[in-house]
Amino acid sequence: MNDFFKYIQKYFNYVKDFLSIHLIDIGNTSITLWTLLYFIFLAWLLFFITAKLRKWMIYKVLSKSKVELGVRLAVGTIIRYGVLILGLIIVIQTVGINLSTITILAGALGIGIGFGLQNVTNNLVSGIIILFERPIKVGDRIQVGEVFGNVMMISMRATMILTNDNISVIVPNSEFISSTVINWSHNDRNVRFSIPVGVAYKEDPENVKKILLEVADKEDGVLKNPESVVLFKEFGDSSLNFNLLIWTSSYITTPGFLKSKLYFEIFKKFRENNIEIPFPQRDLHIKNTEFQISQSKIEKD
Repeated sequence: MNDFFKYIQKYFNYVKDFLSIHLIDIGNTSITLWTLLYFIFLAWLLFFITAKLRKWMIYKVLSKSKVELGVRLAVGTIIRYGVLILGLIIVIQTVGINLSTITILAGALGIGIGFGLQNVTNNLVSGIIILFERPIKVGDRIQVGEVFGNVMMISMRATMILTNDNISVIVPNSEFISSTVINWSHNDRNVRFSIPVGVAYKEDPENVKKILLEVADKEDGVLKNPESVVLFKEFGDSSLNFNLLIWTSSYITTPGFLKSKLYFEIFKKFRENNIEIPFPQRDLHIKNTEFQISQSKIEKD
């Protein structure tokens, strides 16, 4: 039994000596392996607790009020980062590191790091503005630059957009503040689309209007209110040009499918009613210069 306790004590001393290995000095503080492990454990515990605190604030405390989810997310995130900063200061003091030494070190590195983190800071501030002002929110159908899709997630640094091709595009939050953003569902899910149609000059515009409205009325994806409208746009080079204006809420994410269905039905109805869809026509005049030159030479001879 005594041998067992001696073995345990020997093993304990070995671990103690291993954890007492000196790594680095920060000011007057000697950092050992034990200090590093202790700091890592406390930091991990702090991040874990603040993550739970954020969820509790968002989905338990603030959910009882009438505050929108986006604002609750922003408030919860700000509270978490505030607690993290305060907690890290306490953790650093707990492990025995002098904060004045870290301040000097941070000041030396701050200038160089600051230039490198300008974009990151810009995106973080933009993320806070987005969460509070709500120009976009999760579920919106938006277009920013050449990216067109649904907002799936808004984080502090970037926003994830899912396109119709099931491709996730990560857009920095600063793009939504500095660029023009088209939000198709900012007010509601009702969107109007324009369907251009051209017919031959010999066709009756009133008959064309009647057929287009019938096609729109029979399509389930087209809203009955607001009503569809047909505009006589212009007298084109080869056709009379109309615009069929329809409203939809179910095809906001796939407008191409709705337009395709309407064009199929319009073509079918035009064929049934013998309405001609024109194609561009041009008059081509060819001058045979070579033949005229040869004929002139013959006459001279």
